[in-house]
Amino acid sequence: MIEIVQGDITRQAVDAIVNAANESLLGGGGVDGAIHRAAGPELLAECRTLGGCPTGEARVTAGYRLPARYVIHTVGPVWRGGDHGEAQLLASCYRSCIRIANELQLRSLAFPAISTGIFGYPPAPAAEIAVTTLSTGDFGGELIRLICFDPLTFRTCQQALNRYRAAVSE
Repeated sequence: MIEIVQGDITRQAVDAIVNAANESLLGGGGVDGAIHRAAGPELLAECRTLGGCPTGEARVTAGYRLPARYVIHTVGPVWRGGDHGEAQLLASCYRSCIRIANELQLRSLAFPAISTGIFGYPPAPAAEIAVTTLSTGDFGGELIRLICFDPLTFRTCQQALNRYRAAVSE
């Protein structure tokens, strides 16, 4: 089941939250910085051992001081106009996170709107990719929650989910 929620991803009581990270995995702004602050310095220490992460892939760490047991870090694409493989890379982020979640036999995941902050991906096409990829993925768990930080992202993601459900039911 996919649900859309407006809120703070660092407060989600799920098996894992997804961090929209940069390639270094060493913290940054936006959701990445918020997750690092909430998890505590142990998260940064573990991230230093991972050697970074290429765009479109994912890595996993413990959740430390977060309610979630794990943090799955993924690096979304920087928006460069849409003609540089951004859509494929963004979909790969979601698939990579699902693969790790299945390997860990997780039941619940919370995702932010990957790449829509400082990486500049337009919210509407990003929401379509998120909803479609997560809906057609092979997640073995029970719940995928898209956490939207602001009302505009929430509405955009909810509209994408409604369109997807309407298209599937036709």
